[in-house]
Amino acid sequence: MDTQFIIALATMGGLGFIFAGALAIADKKLRVEENHLIGEINEVLPGANCGGCGYAGCYDFAVNVVEGKAKSNGCPVGGSETAAAVAYIMGEEAGEVVRMLPRMLCRGGHTEAVNKLATYYGPLSCSAMDLLSGGDKLCFYGCLGGGDCVVACPFGALVMGENGLPVLIESLCTGCGNCEKACPRHVIEMHPADRKVFVFCKSLDDPKTSKAVCSVSCMGCSICARKSEGGVVMENNLAVINYDQLDPEKVPFDKCSTRAIGMINDN
Repeated sequence: MDTQFIIALATMGGLGFIFAGALAIADKKLRVEENHLIGEINEVLPGANCGGCGYAGCYDFAVNVVEGKAKSNGCPVGGSETAAAVAYIMGEEAGEVVRMLPRMLCRGGHTEAVNKLATYYGPLSCSAMDLLSGGDKLCFYGCLGGGDCVVACPFGALVMGENGLPVLIESLCTGCGNCEKACPRHVIEMHPADRKVFVFCKSLDDPKTSKAVCSVSCMGCSICARKSEGGVVMENNLAVINYDQLDPEKVPFDKCSTRAIGMINDN
């Protein structure tokens, strides 16, 4: 056999042996052992990877729980059962889990909102319409009707209704909050499930303009604010609920001619 070939083969083999040994030593010296609690917590999480906890996914949430940066009850999808399981693994008490639901704070659908004279032609996503022209409606604060919130929901808890507004299916909602993040007009807000009183309008227009562009807008009359003893306040022509002082019994719902303020089940 050619001597040069034998020398080359031996050299390559020797280098391979040296590099393999170096890698083995580096692996042993530089290896970072994962805390076994991370894997245990990840196993009890729902695996939705929806980001509702504020982290990149379930595994990232588990890492932050173990590192003390996230609370054991921070998974909105898993609810109380998951919170209890995570707390048990961490050897701590499970905190209270408050169910959160998205509330649609706009009732200006096809029937109620006045359209522009010019028709919008372009991408039908809410983010595109908000950026390009503001959509078809004269109100620049209400729901655009593009359904970005529906697309963002990984659980199918939102559907677009016939009137061009998203409709919540509460039994499917996990409270992940993706719909709230997807809405460029911020007309979807996450609230405790037992909270029932809302102002279903986000318009900051003056009363005359609000009335002209939408039949169910808050017109800034301030009757609700004057009668509710601090439960409702006025900010930039818009009634805003002060939940710390709110007494629903003192809110004159019947005085609101557009029904912009009301109970969540008041249709």
